[in-house]
Amino acid sequence: MARRLPNFSALRAFEAAARHENFSRAAEELHLTHGAISHQVRALEEELGRQLFVRNGRQVKITNDGLKFAQFLGKAFADIAAATDAMRAASINQRLTITSIPSFAARWLAPRLGKFIELHPDIEVVLQSSGHMQDLAREGVDVGIRFGRGNYPGMVVLRLMGDVYYPVVSPHYRGGQLPLAPADLARHTLLRSVERWTPWLHAAGVDLPEPSGGLLFEDLSMLVRSAADGNGVALVRHVVAMQEIASGQLLRLFNVATPSPDEYYFVTPPGAASKPQVQAFRDWLLEEIAVFQRQHA
Repeated sequence: MARRLPNFSALRAFEAAARHENFSRAAEELHLTHGAISHQVRALEEELGRQLFVRNGRQVKITNDGLKFAQFLGKAFADIAAATDAMRAASINQRLTITSIPSFAARWLAPRLGKFIELHPDIEVVLQSSGHMQDLAREGVDVGIRFGRGNYPGMVVLRLMGDVYYPVVSPHYRGGQLPLAPADLARHTLLRSVERWTPWLHAAGVDLPEPSGGLLFEDLSMLVRSAADGNGVALVRHVVAMQEIASGQLLRLFNVATPSPDEYYFVTPPGAASKPQVQAFRDWLLEEIAVFQRQHA
């Protein structure tokens, strides 16, 4: 049979009043009125059948029984506060902070993250998008998705997948008069980005100089957008452009692709690598990548 406890608000009001030996200061602490504290304490006294304070006008003095009871309550409230802090700490420990290069975050990871959150509703996911190298441990980041050569000293590093480059164009570019062979690119606008055209041009057997002048896109998402708007032919990474290709906004040109010298890596500070949420995210990510590679084999 459950024991009937006194009203919790009355217990809090009494404990604060006992600690301060002053109803007004207790009222300030609990954001109540002096009258509300007095009413709560009187109700508790009636329920317990004994006096907790001796009153002399607005002056109050705690009784011996009241003092003993207040000491028990103080310990109980301290235990509740400690348990609450422990729960909050456990909740914070279930936070997963991920930083990723913008193109991968926006075009590959973000559209899939909902599935991970459904599988792990207890994990709070924070996704940051950054093109700059960060000190993951110092900034409290659990996972970094990097695009590079895998050389990340002091980190736990796992290769995720590679990528390939190929040219794409809007089906509406130049009224649909699209280049039919790689050599035709000499007569077309080649959009520029931080990724050079030269390796692909050599692989396609085309002797053209690296495009120069005009706008240079640092953000590959903006490069893809410009190509979809019909502004020219873009050399893109498959992972970045596949959404527009699937929707028909972009067409892949020719049948030549060059492997990227950079690849995608899962990078974790050693202190975060063993966190359950990091391990859960890594396992889920590897499975999603396996599905993606089977679909695009």
